[in-house]
Parts: sequence; C-alpha cells; structure tokens
Amino acid sequence: MSTAALLLSSLALSTAAWSADGAAKTVVLVHGAFADGTSWQKVIPRLEKAGLKVIAVQNSLDSLENDVIATKRAIKNAEGPVVLVGHSWAGVVITEAGTDPKVKSLVYVAAYAPDKGQSLEDVTSKYPQLESRKEYVKDDDGFLRISDQGIKKYFAADLDPESKAVVAATQGPFHVRCLSAKVSEAAWREKPTFMVVATKDQIIPPQLEKDQAKAANAKAIEIPSSHVAMLSHAEEVSDLIIQAAK
Repeated sequence: MSTAALLLSSLALSTAAWSADGAAKTVVLVHGAFADGTSWQKVIPRLEKAGLKVIAVQNSLDSLENDVIATKRAIKNAEGPVVLVGHSWAGVVITEAGTDPKVKSLVYVAAYAPDKGQSLEDVTSKYPQLESRKEYVKDDDGFLRISDQGIKKYFAADLDPESKAVVAATQGPFHVRCLSAKVSEAAWREKPTFMVVATKDQIIPPQLEKDQAKAANAKAIEIPSSHVAMLSHAEEVSDLIIQAAK
C-alpha cells in the first residue's frame, strides 16, 4: 500500500473511532430566532478567558435543515471535543445536530428541546400562548420578526435601552416553516445535557423550560432573566457552559 493510501486509511480509522471523552476544547454557540451571532457577545470573552475556543454560528433562520447544516459545518471545523450551545429556536437545531460524535455535551439557554419526531409547535402546543405573540409580524415571504416594541417589552425586557435597540436592529427574520419542522433525532437523550431556565421569559413559557429540564434529566439552573439570558446574565450562563466543558 502506498504512503498516501496508508495516510488516508489512518485518517478514516481515526475519524470513525472519534470519541468526545475528556474536556471540551471548543464551544459552538448557535443563536436563536430573531437574533444573530452577536447575541453571544458577552459570553464569548468569558469562555475564551477560561481557555476554550469559540465558534458562533450564523444561522439563516429559513429552515431547520439549513440551520442544522450550518451548525454541523461548525462542529466539523471545530477542535473537539465540542460543547454545543443553543438559545431559543437553536435548541431545536442542536437537538438534531448534537448527535455528532464530536459533541461532548449540550447546553440549552432558554431554548426549546423537542423529542424525536417533534417540532417547535408540538413542544409549545400544551402551554398557553404568551402575550408577546401579538408583536410578531409576518412579511409576504413568510418571514417573522418582532416589533421594536415587542423586543423592548418582551424579548429583551431586562436589558438597558441601548442594548435593546441593538437587539432590535440585529434581529434575523425567522421563516414560519421552521415552526413545524420536526427533528429526526433527540441528542439530549444521548448526551450530558445542561439547561438555563429563564424564569422571567416572555417568549418561551418558563414552565415549559422547567418541564424540559426534568424530561432531559438535565443539570439545570434557574435565572430571573428575560428570554436573552446570555446577555442579561452572561456570567451565570458562561459558568454553566464551562461546567459542561469539563
């Protein structure tokens, strides 16, 4: 066998035998709907200070499939093992993408955690619809956004006015098809799982977040936060991610 063939064979064997044992080297952060990668701006420096590499995914928010592809690409390019973190809608994304063998653990930050065969709509159907939904606006192409007033009053209620304005300006439109997209896998059933429950969340019912933590047997913390816990309580969120990396 040639040297090149031997190298390829060795690479294939090492890839197949990959294990996420040991401390994580990289954190992959996945933002939710009505957001972008800047939603992790206060968490990233804390994680890097703790010695972790960080990749913040930029989701298209136009389909579950495309957001999973973007997340899997980040995992592929990351030095493993990986802690995979998702906020809000990205909980659905990491539930599907998190079965990757490089992923050591999962962290859900005020996020949805559907079971196999479930969609975001399925997860929320048993809970009362929150008042914040009246601030959702749909355009002719089926993309949703939250009004500036909705961002200030509901989405990011505990941020200062300047930060609220930034969240409103940088929000990513979210396609309605994502609401009914079902996951084919539930990574939280296979991987160590950590969850941040935002007890003052006005986008996802806090009881839903608590129920998910129980179902996933997750290491959970409760924070008196709005939906954007990673911005208003960056220290607590970062500490939980660092714990998940160990």
